[in-house]
Amino acid sequence: MAKDTSQNKQLAVNRKARHEYSLEEIFEAGLVLTGTEVRSLREGGGQLTDTFALVRKGEAWLHGLHIRPYSHGNRFNQEPDRVRKLLLHKKQIRYLDQKASQAGFTIVPLSLYFSPEGKVKVEIALAKGKKTYDKRDSIAKRDSDREVARALKQRSQE
Repeated sequence: MAKDTSQNKQLAVNRKARHEYSLEEIFEAGLVLTGTEVRSLREGGGQLTDTFALVRKGEAWLHGLHIRPYSHGNRFNQEPDRVRKLLLHKKQIRYLDQKASQAGFTIVPLSLYFSPEGKVKVEIALAKGKKTYDKRDSIAKRDSDREVARALKQRSQE
């Protein structure tokens, strides 16, 4: 579903999302933007914190995405925190709406990037909120993995 973002230019990453939610499925969506917003993103003016997606009347919308005004945009600049439309297939939108209406599921953006064709894309995930003990488990697993990697590195240097 989502493409490999390793060759794409990252604009913004929602690191908190992977900690707060367990990700079920990941999708890639286009984003409806104006010219000054794209130019601002090229300058590095995007922020994904506290961003979420909703499906209303058969359309997917991204709320809370902050794109700062373009430095040379004057009157053509848009409102920085306006609601932006996500570009997905109808089948995907229906699927996301159906799943998000179930208890505990939400649609969370993970990253904002330029595709190789120069289009702005958003990686969104169908996610379920983690409980406190789940977060502790994932932190403990990450720490133990880090310790194992350190031990292996130290062993290979000897």
